[in-house]
Amino acid sequence: MNDESVASVFAISTIIEFIDKMKLRNLFLLAVVAALMSSCGEFNSIYRSTDINLKYEYAKKYFEQGKYSRSAVLLEDVVATYRGTAKAEEALFLLAQSLYYNKDYSSANQYFKTYYTTYPKGEYVEIAHFNSAYGLYSEAPDYRLDQKPTISAIAEFTNFMELFPNSDKLDLARKYVFELQERLAEKELGSVKLYYNLGNYMGNNYESCIITAKNAIRAYPYSKYLEDFQAYVVRARYELAENSIDQKKPIRYRDVIDDYYNYKNMFPEGKYQKELEKYFAKAEATLKKLPDEMQETNGGEVPTDK
Repeated sequence: MNDESVASVFAISTIIEFIDKMKLRNLFLLAVVAALMSSCGEFNSIYRSTDINLKYEYAKKYFEQGKYSRSAVLLEDVVATYRGTAKAEEALFLLAQSLYYNKDYSSANQYFKTYYTTYPKGEYVEIAHFNSAYGLYSEAPDYRLDQKPTISAIAEFTNFMELFPNSDKLDLARKYVFELQERLAEKELGSVKLYYNLGNYMGNNYESCIITAKNAIRAYPYSKYLEDFQAYVVRARYELAENSIDQKKPIRYRDVIDDYYNYKNMFPEGKYQKELEKYFAKAEATLKKLPDEMQETNGGEVPTDK
């Protein structure tokens, strides 16, 4: 057999092998399509059924299989029909769980709340409270956006911890609350920076910076942003003193010194130490230069005017 004959036989063999593979592949695809159509046909048949008990059995079956969308669709009919019966509690909880695992947290939250409000001593009340809170936690927005969902999540976790102080999920709930509080603290830090950068533009923004930072220190005493808040207090105090009328300067420079010492006590090795020392030194030096008659205090409050 010459080379051309060998090449021809090889080519024919390759083509036949390719055809066989394509047949197998097509058979596999047909089997998959048939299975999907059969599955969809089964679901559609159950969905159209008037047998509510059959729907419930299939809803539980789909839930166990991880087909939460199908489970939720069937359970919406089941819950409405089972209301007031012995199966109502389990069906309602299963609907909330189906939506939760399908990551439709907003809808799940509504059903979890309906569940633990309707069944305050129900079998699944603890997990309903926790999952309701976790759903809100999962949807908490970026710190730059409106934080109402974050506040709602904190309230829900706090409620969970009060209701179930011995829960094995207590530490996890505390962890999530702290994370959410950090998001709120970060938003406050953004406001503090904005006020400071605005300075005296259209009003006394340094005073707003001080008030916002001090409120944040009280609200989030364990925040990783605590040092930043206190540093901005010192910076804003100094700028406020610098831009004050002469009668206000003594008390405001003393405020710079007081809040510098607050910073130093809170953060002995603080990262802003060198920067804030400059404000402290300038405040002390300025106070020494002021005439004695200007050294009287005005009661220590932060005035609203310059």
